[in-house]
Amino acid sequence: MATPAQWLAGARPRTLPAALAPVLAGTGVAAYVDSAVSWKAALALLVSVALQVGVNYANDYSDGIRGTDEDRVGPMRLVGSGAATPRSVKYAAFAAFGVAAVAGLVLAAATAWWLVAVGAVSVVAAWFYTGGSKPYGYLGLGEVMVFVFFGLVAVIGTTYVQTLTWEWAALYAAVGIGALACAILVANNLRDIPTDTLAGKHTLAVRLGESRTRAFFALLVLAAAAAVVAVAVATTWWALLGLGFLVVAGPAVRTVMSGATGPGLIPVLESTGKAELVWSVLVAVPLLVLG
Repeated sequence: MATPAQWLAGARPRTLPAALAPVLAGTGVAAYVDSAVSWKAALALLVSVALQVGVNYANDYSDGIRGTDEDRVGPMRLVGSGAATPRSVKYAAFAAFGVAAVAGLVLAAATAWWLVAVGAVSVVAAWFYTGGSKPYGYLGLGEVMVFVFFGLVAVIGTTYVQTLTWEWAALYAAVGIGALACAILVANNLRDIPTDTLAGKHTLAVRLGESRTRAFFALLVLAAAAAVVAVAVATTWWALLGLGFLVVAGPAVRTVMSGATGPGLIPVLESTGKAELVWSVLVAVPLLVLG
């Protein structure tokens, strides 16, 4: 039976900055237009974290029962390692999705009921990333869905539930956060190209090949930098402080472009996650102060 420490590792806490970043960015935009609502931001954060944990457990379960984690290079997986039963990991995923659903319902009740449909689609997308008979993560569509749900939906949704208005700055922030969230997945899939190829998991990295995947990673970081400029144009030039994320992201890009493989790419995942969080903090703080 898995220990509490193993369950925590299975939740992959190193990915949680990807859950915090969109809420910080979206709340920063809301504050800039004098519409920040702290309790709604807190609920949005709970939804984001619960979905991230749910996705991690769902991937652990689905990849584990398919056997794609048997020769895993990265951190331990609960099902693949035999530390926990597939059933228990599946229930853990459902529990996390349940928490996200409850928090999301409260937000919808206080904002707009059509958000229930957005939440439902988000949960379904989270499960079928690696779940079901034809998981879209195995078809090279994982990065698209990460960009949409952990970028566009998460950031714009966080802003909307607080402002009840469309804000262009939220869209630009969503592009920046979504690009870095995608970069995390790209680095992960770059590392796993050999094992995913053998397992028949046709991720975008497998489809693009190693060299083009490395270039794509660098392009995503560049897109995140461009998004900082776009946010600054729409709000205040102080938002350009967000370019400081390159201090963290730059070394990750150098590692990827240097040809690192296997375990050598694991630090890139952590660095890119930190870069995403730094992006959100350095962009959001000026917006919060000046809002």
